[in-house]
Amino acid sequence: MANTPQPPTASAAPTPHTLDRAVFGKRLRAARKQFGWTLAQVADLSGVSITTISRAERGQLALSYEKFSALGAALHMDMGAMFSEAGVQATAFDGPVLTRAGEGVVYRGVSFSYEFLGTTAVGKKMSPIRGTVHARHLAGPEDFVRHSGEEFVYVLSGSLEVHFDTGQVLALERGDSLYFDSRIGHAYVSTGKHLARVIGVTMGESGMMKLARASEDITDTRSALPGDDASAAGTT
Repeated sequence: MANTPQPPTASAAPTPHTLDRAVFGKRLRAARKQFGWTLAQVADLSGVSITTISRAERGQLALSYEKFSALGAALHMDMGAMFSEAGVQATAFDGPVLTRAGEGVVYRGVSFSYEFLGTTAVGKKMSPIRGTVHARHLAGPEDFVRHSGEEFVYVLSGSLEVHFDTGQVLALERGDSLYFDSRIGHAYVSTGKHLARVIGVTMGESGMMKLARASEDITDTRSALPGDDASAAGTT
C-alpha cells in the first residue's frame, strides 16, 4: 500500500520579544547610577521632568520617542543598548545585522508601538523601526514629538496623517512615504478602519543639516551684537 503524502507542517510564527517597562526602567536607572547622577541632574541634561524619569525607572510609565531619545542622549545610551532583548548583550556594529521576521524587540509607547530592528548592534547611525500607530486623534500640543536628526516613514498598511506643529497635515496611504526634519514637532494619527503599520527610520543630522544649523546660529549671534540694525533701531 502506497504511503499517503502528508501535508507540510506549518512552522510556528516567531514570538515577539517584548521589552517590558520594568526592564527598560532598570536600564535607565543603571545608566544613571553609572555616572553617579541624581534624577535632577538627568532632568537638567535631558529636558525630561524628574517625575517622569522616576516613574520610568520604576516601570510605571511608558515613554514617547521624544522622551526616551532625550534620555538616551543624556545618558550616552545607544538605541540598540536601550532596546535590546532582555538578557541579550548588544555588541559593537562590525558586520551585517540580521533580524528575522517578527523577532524585533517591541516596546509599547504612549501612542505608538515600536518594534526595534537590529538591536543586537550598537553604534549604528540609523535606528530602523517597524511600528503600529495607535493614536486616533490629537489631544493637544503635548502630542507633538521633537527630536534631533531626520526621519523617514513608509506605510505598510492602513492610512494615517502626519501632523506638524507648523499646521501642515499630510495624508499617507499604503505605499506612501515621507522624509522630514524631525526637529519639527510631529505626530502620527491612524485614520483608516485598521491601525496603520509603518516602517520608520530615524537618524542623526546629516552634514548639510549641521551646516545649515551652524549658519543659523551664526546669524542669530550676529543679529544680537550691539550696533546691528535691530539693536540700533530707534537710537540717535
